[in-house]
Amino acid sequence: MRFSHVFISLSTYIIFTLMRKFETDVQKLKHDILVEVIKAYDKKKMGSIYEDIPKIIAPGPEPIFRSTLESERQIARERIKIMLGGDSVKTHIVQTIPQACDECPAGGIYVTPFCRGCLGHRCKEACPREVITIVERKAVIDKKKCINCGACVKACPYQAIMNRTRPCIDACYVKAIKMDRDNKVTIDDSKCITCGNCVIKCPFAACVDRSFVIDMLRILDDKSHNTYAIVAPSIVGQFDYVDTEQLITGIVQLGFKKVVEVALGADAILKREFDEWKQKKVLTSSCCPSFKFFVKKNFPDLFKHVSDSPSPMIKTAELIKEKEPNAKVVFIGPCVAKKTEFQLTKNKGIVDCVVSFEELQALFDAREVHLHGIKSTSMNDASYYGRIFAKSGGILEGVKSFVTKENITNFDGVAMNGIRQCDAWLKAFKNNPKVKNFFEGMVCQGGCLNGPLSIWHNSKILPDVDKYGERANRKDPTSSEGMFKEKNA
Repeated sequence: MRFSHVFISLSTYIIFTLMRKFETDVQKLKHDILVEVIKAYDKKKMGSIYEDIPKIIAPGPEPIFRSTLESERQIARERIKIMLGGDSVKTHIVQTIPQACDECPAGGIYVTPFCRGCLGHRCKEACPREVITIVERKAVIDKKKCINCGACVKACPYQAIMNRTRPCIDACYVKAIKMDRDNKVTIDDSKCITCGNCVIKCPFAACVDRSFVIDMLRILDDKSHNTYAIVAPSIVGQFDYVDTEQLITGIVQLGFKKVVEVALGADAILKREFDEWKQKKVLTSSCCPSFKFFVKKNFPDLFKHVSDSPSPMIKTAELIKEKEPNAKVVFIGPCVAKKTEFQLTKNKGIVDCVVSFEELQALFDAREVHLHGIKSTSMNDASYYGRIFAKSGGILEGVKSFVTKENITNFDGVAMNGIRQCDAWLKAFKNNPKVKNFFEGMVCQGGCLNGPLSIWHNSKILPDVDKYGERANRKDPTSSEGMFKEKNA
């Protein structure tokens, strides 16, 4: 192959990679349907979406993803329903599409061909229900009696016995995912903490978050008020084919009066959480709603230690509405749990709508907002510390800045990175109240930058967040709230 051909192929690959908007085809499928829903709304053709859009997504004559064309179209109809708010009877944010679940194997413990028929029979001895027998020198499991405890999996010296679990079940740390009599996915709302891990881990998108995009469009259409977009600091690196400043301009072009950093709210609550820690002596952070739900449902005795501070999302909206009570505020971020948080009784009327980064991309594409070459709009609302709230350890770093400033020596904090670390440290705290005295809780691994409704989930975003923090005009978080009020007086 000639060098010029290699160069052209490499250039094409690089351009394709840079222009890729999604991490998976599941995201793209959700995106394509949502784009058509938004277009139908703009054209005032919502009455026929359940017939028109499935034919666009699955044009036929042959099916693309499913066994039949009608199955594809029926699942598309169910996705549209959830994008329009979901089942009116079920108010939970994460809902399921049983029809989309039929491709997923039921799972369970099984013996692979790697079984060596060893003399030890450790698998048999480990089984608490005695459901393993040795037939022709091979282990055989009685599936009717097996309780899937996994003891045999751990005991086998050859790793010849495997536990094949469904991706959604494996993703749900709090065991809220169940199967009904037809082996279709269901969610136990009493256990669910709306972390959204099942949403990103299900390979057929049978677990789906409700959408409020149409609600947002109606808010924008109402010209009796100004509508502000507040964006999570984790937006940095999500739309990596354009600069963040160009992205902000694009959001304004969707019809927003202005874009405000949620990092501003993070600045405002940092000092408050530090003061609360000084008063209570022991504290856990409050910015991650899934963490708060996790503590309340699994460690109710420890919930008194969760900070009383509002989340950065709520605080930012409050600051806007202090100056403009008639304003509407839309949060844009990577979090499923924020869709629950803004609807809590105590938060009613503060944030008016929540949409995701995935949904933002669909809005850009449906309304043909082309970000390439667009002018830049800078944001200077927040400090370095507010912007690094997006990553695990960011809150802890911010609180430590006040600890250092006041020369406090008894502060002992930990950043709990992901649900497993949250569980482990909370158990340690329950057993030993002096193990630490400040706990930053982030349910998503890595923090908000890996939220379930992010477009990209990878470690490369972390340097982007750090760089974005360094670009802040100020280091002191205490100045942000005052400067925001002064600027918007």
